[in-house]
Amino acid sequence: MTVMVASASSPLTVHDLEGMPADGRRYELVDGVLVVTPAPGWPHQEMAGALYVLLRQLCPPDLRVLMAPFAVGPNKYTELQPDLLVARYDDLTLTDLPVAPVLAVEVLSRSIRLIDLNLKRAAFGGLGVPSFWLLDPAPRAPSITALELADDGEYRQVGWAVGDDEFVTERPLAVRLRPADLLAGLQRR
Repeated sequence: MTVMVASASSPLTVHDLEGMPADGRRYELVDGVLVVTPAPGWPHQEMAGALYVLLRQLCPPDLRVLMAPFAVGPNKYTELQPDLLVARYDDLTLTDLPVAPVLAVEVLSRSIRLIDLNLKRAAFGGLGVPSFWLLDPAPRAPSITALELADDGEYRQVGWAVGDDEFVTERPLAVRLRPADLLAGLQRR
């Protein structure tokens, strides 16, 4: 399945998303432009789920971890749904996160890799998301890349690990993991 990026003669709004079908695809807006992505595969979901469990255990009481679909909607022309996000408890509403999360996580898939690496990276940077992680669920070489937003508004790589290498960070919370462990559920026990 392919990714569809559509634009109208006038920018779409978050209100327009309410009319989208419940068909398993993810519908997001970036500056009024509709981005539609297919449902993810098992490696993607396995990695996202394992990271969710880990982050949930490590989160202090003032932070919360949420999985997609959950809207980050800072204005009427942008609504993003990172695969995972970490937000301040006090910033969350029951329906969305109207401000930037402290961490946005995207798990790469072949069909949306360029969207995550370019469009969403730029969109999260524009929103001021301080930490952005990219996870690659490649079965033979799973990896995690940690990026931090610099003063110039661009992300800089501050960490990377592949396979059984240990990934360690203190921002936005203290985490130690091995990318291979996030895909352990793909193996029959």
